[in-house]
Order: sequence, then C-alpha cells, then structure tokens
Amino acid sequence: LYFGDTEHFPYGEKSPEAIKHYAIRITNFLIDRGCKAVVIACNTASAQATAEVELTAGDRVPVFNVVDPIAEHVAKTWSGHAVGVIGTKGTIASRVYVKAISRLDRTVKVRSLATPLLAPMIEEGFYNNTISKAVIRGYLEHRNLSGMEALVLGCTHYPLIRREVEEILGDGVKVLDPPAIVAKHVRGELDARGQLHQGDTPSGDDHFFLSDLSDSFAKSARRFFRRSMTVEEMRLWDQ
Repeated sequence: LYFGDTEHFPYGEKSPEAIKHYAIRITNFLIDRGCKAVVIACNTASAQATAEVELTAGDRVPVFNVVDPIAEHVAKTWSGHAVGVIGTKGTIASRVYVKAISRLDRTVKVRSLATPLLAPMIEEGFYNNTISKAVIRGYLEHRNLSGMEALVLGCTHYPLIRREVEEILGDGVKVLDPPAIVAKHVRGELDARGQLHQGDTPSGDDHFFLSDLSDSFAKSARRFFRRSMTVEEMRLWDQ
C-alpha cells in the first residue's frame, strides 16, 4: 500500500502542524486498509510527525521513519568523517539528521544544505537535462557541503537524480542509497517480529493511492518499478 499526498506537496514548505495533520489522516487510512507496518517515506514528515504517527498507530502496527536507519548507517560506517545532507527546507531546518547522527556518534561532521528546488523539479519530471544538472551542480558546489566525503539524499524524491549527483560529485564523494538502507532496516525489524512473508513469490498486490492524481507521479513510479501500474485517486480530505 502506498499513499502519496500530492495534493499538499511539497511538505518541505508546510508548517509542522499541517504535516502532523496530514500524516495522522494517512496513517489511519493505511491501517484501515490492512497494512502490517507503516513507513513514513518522507524525510520532512519523519522529522515533524513521527511521534504523532506512532501515537496514532498505537499497538496496531509498528512505525518506521526514514531518518533513523540512515543515521544509524552513517554513524556505523562514517565515524570521524564529513557527511553532507541535502533536503527540503523543512527537513534541514529541523536539524533532524544532525541530531540523530550526533546522538549516535559525535565524531561525524554533518554538513547540511536546503535544496528546495529539487523536489518540485523532480515531481514535474524535469531532470536528466542540461538545466536540471545546472541546478543540481549549483547546490552541490555550495560552501556548506565543502569537504564532505559522503552525501545523504535527504528527500525521497532525490534517488531519481542520483545518477546526476554522482556524475557531478565524481569518485571523491560516496552518494548513499537511502531506499536500500531503509528497506533493509524495515525487513530486519519485520523478520525479528515474525511478520516477514516467507517464500520466493510475493504474497499480495501493490496498491497506489494519490490525494491528487498526477501524470508526473505515474512517470516517476514507472521509472522506479519498470512496469505499468494502476494509481487510484483518494481524496482523504474530502471525506
């Protein structure tokens, strides 16, 4: 089950109170549909609404955010090094990565930069071209990120431009893979709880819901999954 709140995108420009309201409503929708876990697959929502989502879920399902697994990975593998983080204004202003990583390892030097143009650009499918590369390069060459040895793509849109980021940074900076890190963490937790599906074949179907149906989402989703899919509009706030 996937719910994308395209009606209120981008979350990075919203108030914490608004984000909490949206996240609670979406959480109840997913649980009512029978999910066995909730992953807050948005860095800004993870920063602003994890506690509220956990309270909403209660003991019905476990809740995972995308920040903590990445912070654990950075602390484990980049101790004593400089690690950059790019994300929305909301994510960077919250200092959620700085706090989470510092709690685990104070020797990691976290260098953060808000990159607000990237998510809307990606959402509109405007990447892998000369202009998008110029925008990305402008951010990556900012002095705030100077000297970084690894980079966290602190927005779930950003893996779609990972190739461009790697081309610009070259071999001197390791671009981390947040989706793989988070997926491995969630899989491990579900396995430990005895909730992981056993067997080689999928146990269910994929269902995609958007609060406001958009062609750009379908294009991006096809790039992720490399197949066509059905996306249903679900206007939660009209109900």
